[in-house]
Amino acid sequence: PQQSGWPAIARGEDTLIAAPTGSGKTLSAFLVSIDRIFRAETARVEAVQSGLFEESTCLPEAPVAKSVGVQVVYVSPLKALAADVKQNLEVPLQEIREVARQLGMPAPERRVGLRNDDTPSNGRATMLRNPPHLLVTTPESLYLLVTEERSRRMLRSVTTVIVDEINAVARDKRG
Repeated sequence: PQQSGWPAIARGEDTLIAAPTGSGKTLSAFLVSIDRIFRAETARVEAVQSGLFEESTCLPEAPVAKSVGVQVVYVSPLKALAADVKQNLEVPLQEIREVARQLGMPAPERRVGLRNDDTPSNGRATMLRNPPHLLVTTPESLYLLVTEERSRRMLRSVTTVIVDEINAVARDKRG
């Protein structure tokens, strides 16, 4: 799945990956997205260091701007799977930061947030004030995020949407 999916995903094409469970479909999408996020941060830091931009002038819409807001949304029809994916993303992100630091490269903190019907109100409020870079959610919670103005603003920076188990949601109103 990675070998076949990565080129299309990297080109920004809508991509459907169909493969057996445990073969790396979700990882395929996330790795390209994580790579893109870290490369953008590296470009931003290099531009600031070279004097092309001052930190204060890097606006969110600028190509080398400090990344603000949610960049990747992962949608899972299963709450338990969403929680597992969040946990499974945190370890590689930490490892990438550590390797980047060892190589003397920018090692930005990239946060993963989980939003579902179990998210307490203070957690939802915190997410609005300080959005994660990668948001893991369910179809129902995504619907609420998209239909509420304050949370919709948090999603303006999204560049990638990953829908897992699309077969489970495409056939009914959840999709």
